[in-house]
Amino acid sequence: GNKTSAATMFVTLKPWEKRSESAGDMIRYMSMKGGAYREGLVFAFSAPPIRGLGTAGGFEAYIQNRADGDPKKLEQVLQQFLAELRKRPDLAGINSFYRPSVPQLFVEVDREKALALGIPVSDVFDALQGTMGSLYVNDFNKFGRTYRVQIQADANYRARPEDLGAVYVRSSAGDMVPVKALIRTQGIVGPDQLDRFNGFIAAKVLGSAARGISSGQAIQTVEEVAAKVLPQGYYLAWAGQAFQEKRTGQASIIAFVFALLTVFLILSAQYERWSLPVAVLLAVPFAMLGALLAVFALGMSNDIYFQIGLVTLIGLAAKNAILIVEFAKQNVEAGMDVAAAAVEAARQRFRPIVMTSLAFMFGVLPLALATGAGAAARRSMGTGVFGGMLVATFVATLFIPLFFVLLSRHKEKRDAAAAEAGAEAV
Repeated sequence: GNKTSAATMFVTLKPWEKRSESAGDMIRYMSMKGGAYREGLVFAFSAPPIRGLGTAGGFEAYIQNRADGDPKKLEQVLQQFLAELRKRPDLAGINSFYRPSVPQLFVEVDREKALALGIPVSDVFDALQGTMGSLYVNDFNKFGRTYRVQIQADANYRARPEDLGAVYVRSSAGDMVPVKALIRTQGIVGPDQLDRFNGFIAAKVLGSAARGISSGQAIQTVEEVAAKVLPQGYYLAWAGQAFQEKRTGQASIIAFVFALLTVFLILSAQYERWSLPVAVLLAVPFAMLGALLAVFALGMSNDIYFQIGLVTLIGLAAKNAILIVEFAKQNVEAGMDVAAAAVEAARQRFRPIVMTSLAFMFGVLPLALATGAGAAARRSMGTGVFGGMLVATFVATLFIPLFFVLLSRHKEKRDAAAAEAGAEAV
């Protein structure tokens, strides 16, 4: 909304190759410098990652006053809430535009006096709006475009409180009466703008996650503070990208589970058994462990790009396990012992697995070392996939034959017990 004492500036950064600091470093520097000004509030924030989804980077939320709608009580609750949020080390850039104590001039029109002088009250309000504010007159067309006509006094004639009412209105008798004679003014404080969210008076809160903290963790922290600080009748409501993230919920976990289920069903159909696919899927936790260790060791967060990489690792880790399990199954069918078949399969496929895995890891290495625009997303995905494949190749490969042996022997014992039970029944 339009405010008389606020301004917004859009700062364009230099090209990547000429920057010595990141956008996040500049935001922290400008916010620190702005905090030194006692005459006003100055802070910086980044643009939303997804255009049109919110007004700023990080998260946006509203504190709703559903109790009595009092702006001053909302300010007290808001300040307590902001103070508690600023104590949390996993949050940064906590602030709000809500200001309910802005100096204002309250103008009261003496309606009885205006009617006694034969002046319509609407003329008084139009005169005030047309000089101190702006008054829409009409539209006109020129050069194929439509222009709006609005009248407003020049800035020099509406810059001081005493300029209020320095115009005249005509009475029914034709006399010009100064507006100052028809109004009374007094200085007050109050909100220059009241936001409503879902129909309730609300105050917007802006913030972001600290470095190395995911957006999901930041949202959870804000909700914990809200449950602790907000009194009865005040509620936290998310907006922008945070609202969409909350709405999707645990969609990434559901996608991960469905990916595992799909791989399991395909392998079950291929081997016509339920046990061997389990031996293949047991290689997936090794890949996940490697991805988590790589990301957390470098101080990265568990974001959506890293989660996409985890889904990719399911197929990559399963591919290595399938090669060993398939050859071990063929060796068993050729008459070899289960343990010897597993060891021989690992020996036969170890070099191809290492060669293909190294080729893939070197292929994603540029993502892990990416710089420039969008580098954070590429680094998050590339680092997780690289670390996961590293562990899946050189650690999981040693355990896959063991899983095959355990599951195959378990099936042999079960088949033998079933055969013995059938013979006794005969």
